Amino acid sequence: MSGDAVAPGAVMPHPAGLEVADVTIRAGAATLVDRAGFRAPGGAVTALLGPNGAGKSTLLRVIAGVEHPASGSVTFEGDDLLALSRRERARRVAFVEQEASTELPLTVRAVVGLGRTPFETAFGGRDPDATRVVDDAIAVAGVTAFADRELPSLSGGERQRVMLARALAQRPRLLLLDEPTNHLDVGAQLDVLAVLQGLAAAGTTVVAALHDLSSAAAHADAVVVLSHGRVVAAGSTAETLTPALIREVYGIDARWMTNPLTGRPLLAVARA
Repeated sequence: MSGDAVAPGAVMPHPAGLEVADVTIRAGAATLVDRAGFRAPGGAVTALLGPNGAGKSTLLRVIAGVEHPASGSVTFEGDDLLALSRRERARRVAFVEQEASTELPLTVRAVVGLGRTPFETAFGGRDPDATRVVDDAIAVAGVTAFADRELPSLSGGERQRVMLARALAQRPRLLLLDEPTNHLDVGAQLDVLAVLQGLAAAGTTVVAALHDLSSAAAHADAVVVLSHGRVVAAGSTAETLTPALIREVYGIDARWMTNPLTGRPLLAVARA
């Protein structure tokens, strides 16, 4: 798996990233997300943070167009994402969910190739760039060693990397990920986070829901913090993830330090 890291904490300016405004999401009488609003800068990694049940996954699914909000708007690079056709949205936005649910006996290469479906012609004509792009995605996601195996035979962590490869094959301008390091060992987690940083450095807008505050501190340029379905803070990582905010939202103590191995920001945490 490969990826060029960029310095965390420095939000790169971009005239039009992702804009979420007054988004409310309901399930029956329950309000899951309440008037959420934030901006994810273009060409940067933004981490969605918050305790379990805060609304991170639900909000990502709305941004991706999988679910529809009761109200609010979602724009990317000036365009209304919610108004785009499914095909047009898939040409610009890729979404990696927490779990790979398919049990179809498809090889890894075939699954990754599904990422090129939006680029076939209207009558099913083959995408001329498919082979090259799929090969690149397989290499970057680190799944070359099992590219010819069938998906159901893989471990949870291996499947997670295959889903990342499929998303990379879409060549998205906006990449959304729900717990992209789920099921991965420590080395694979660092590889995936480095890939995300490399994509952002190349101009992709990356928004990822993360549980690990330390990963966000070290690898995200910006953070959006949710609590009980509301955005309680948003901005550059170092300025937003204050010890006071972390104590309020998570009920734990935190302290900023410098990782002696990497020189990157390190967030030390302990039960309050």
